[in-house]
Amino acid sequence: MSIQLAILGILSWKSSTGYELKKIFEDSSFMYWSGNNNQIYKALMNMENEDFVTSEVVHQDNSPSKKIYTITEEGLNELKKWLVSSPEAPEIKKTCLVQLAWSDMLSNQELSEVLSKYENEIKLQLIMQKEKYRRALHSPNRSTRESLIWEMISENIISTYNNELNWVRETRQKLFENEVMEEKDKMNYQIREIESKKYIELISTTEPLSTENDALDLISLCWEHETNALMIHYAALSEDFFKLKTRLAGNIIQKFINYGIKAAAIIPQETIQKGRFKEMAMETNKGNHFRLYESKEEAEKWLLK
Repeated sequence: MSIQLAILGILSWKSSTGYELKKIFEDSSFMYWSGNNNQIYKALMNMENEDFVTSEVVHQDNSPSKKIYTITEEGLNELKKWLVSSPEAPEIKKTCLVQLAWSDMLSNQELSEVLSKYENEIKLQLIMQKEKYRRALHSPNRSTRESLIWEMISENIISTYNNELNWVRETRQKLFENEVMEEKDKMNYQIREIESKKYIELISTTEPLSTENDALDLISLCWEHETNALMIHYAALSEDFFKLKTRLAGNIIQKFINYGIKAAAIIPQETIQKGRFKEMAMETNKGNHFRLYESKEEAEKWLLK
């Protein structure tokens, strides 16, 4: 399949500029071309020569002129010809499987770390796909059937990542049966719901949060329970979180910001007032993404407003 067919599909939905096509490719979970300018404009030029598309230059008063491409009848026929052809079977090309095939030379610790890193990568992709599905930035929705088709495409992608996540967890479980704990055993949390608003209260963890991957676990937990609000108790945070030189606090907070999580941490006053951490606390409490409070009541009030 060529990028030309993907472009014809988009143009059958709406006329677009090359830049708009690039944005759709970038935001799509299944149109996998890099969508760089050279690819797109070369394909558009070729299709214009073949009379599959036409173009019109639109002049704008306060912005540069833009070239808008529209599909032609010949282009629609070419697209339909491809649509009724037999779909190709999916190709299985996973670098991780080739890597895993020769991993017996690693120690248990090294192999466990490799699988943990892969698991976190899958979690990250799953979070991103769910967010794309929620936002539905580029979905035509011209009919009930079309909406259902696009919904099922999203479900296919999300289920693929879910299956991969289950597989890597099962693999780790079988390889290190006595060492691996499920996520639910690592985190002691409650789902709180007040007047139809919901948040996750992380009370404690088997090991204090000490890496960016721990932040990804929490983001995954929020998505799993369909909430973007998170309360973290002091007991769940490692000592490194309060040492600015480790940059742990900044990195974790940035993860929450990147993925739209509103988080509040309940910290004793004596800890908040310690050294340079006090400066960071004052700064973060000016924002709308992460704040530090001394009481659960204050934190809950902010999370739910």
